[in-house]
Amino acid sequence: MTTAEDAARAGLIKVGGRPPLKTYVSEVWRRRAFIFSMAKFKIESENQQNSLGMFWVILKPLLNALVYGAIFGFLIGTNGRPEHFVEFLIIGVFVFEFFAQSWTSGGKAITNNAALLQSLAFPRLALPLAAVTQRFLQFLPTVAIMLVFLLVSGNAPTFQWLLIVPIFTLYFLFNCGLALVTARLSVHWRDLNNFLPFLTRFFFYTTGIFFSIEKRFAEHPTLVKITDFQPIHEFLSLARAALLEGPDYGMNGIYWVYATAWSLGLFAFGIWFFWRAEERYGRVD
Repeated sequence: MTTAEDAARAGLIKVGGRPPLKTYVSEVWRRRAFIFSMAKFKIESENQQNSLGMFWVILKPLLNALVYGAIFGFLIGTNGRPEHFVEFLIIGVFVFEFFAQSWTSGGKAITNNAALLQSLAFPRLALPLAAVTQRFLQFLPTVAIMLVFLLVSGNAPTFQWLLIVPIFTLYFLFNCGLALVTARLSVHWRDLNNFLPFLTRFFFYTTGIFFSIEKRFAEHPTLVKITDFQPIHEFLSLARAALLEGPDYGMNGIYWVYATAWSLGLFAFGIWFFWRAEERYGRVD
């Protein structure tokens, strides 16, 4: 009998080894309080040096919406603007900001925490999840501001507003899955982190943040059909349909199917894909 077999019979496992997937997921779930605490700590540490502190969590997306609204509202002109353009833009910027920040910080969760990885033993999957949880906790106050703005601008609340709960739950799972895939890929190919800002910018300009894809490309139905399969566009369309009323904001039922498939599929694949390289993350240098 080899030493490895003898150790296995005694219930010993290799340091930094990869446990079975079911055991691994259970260990991550047991550390959910650690994931939440790390996310809260990151929020506090990012803002404690700023004079405005936590107010930047809300101020940054507001300023982005103001800048984009002033620039693109002028470039598009009144004829090309969708109905309720200001609300349309606010929802687009706030919701997209969560995706962009989650992808960027989640993708760097392993490579930016080398010291922690080499000091403590825990499931490495907790790090990308903590990064996305951090961005989600920052996203929640902006959702509240968004709803207040809709009320002030004359949009009466309806029961349909409650649909943002399942929409953003699926959105959270989607971003977690994307972060897990990117976090592993960035370990194998460090240059990926340098490409992420360009990739998020590409999605920003092709997702319909400040213009309606359906109206802008009405004469190109094939292109509109292709965008139906773009997950960020699906989430934006669902959020706008839940919060806004008008002929431009009908709830597209097929988007629920697509968004659910994207979220659950990518989340499950991300867990498996990330787990497959668990033994390598402790050797980040």
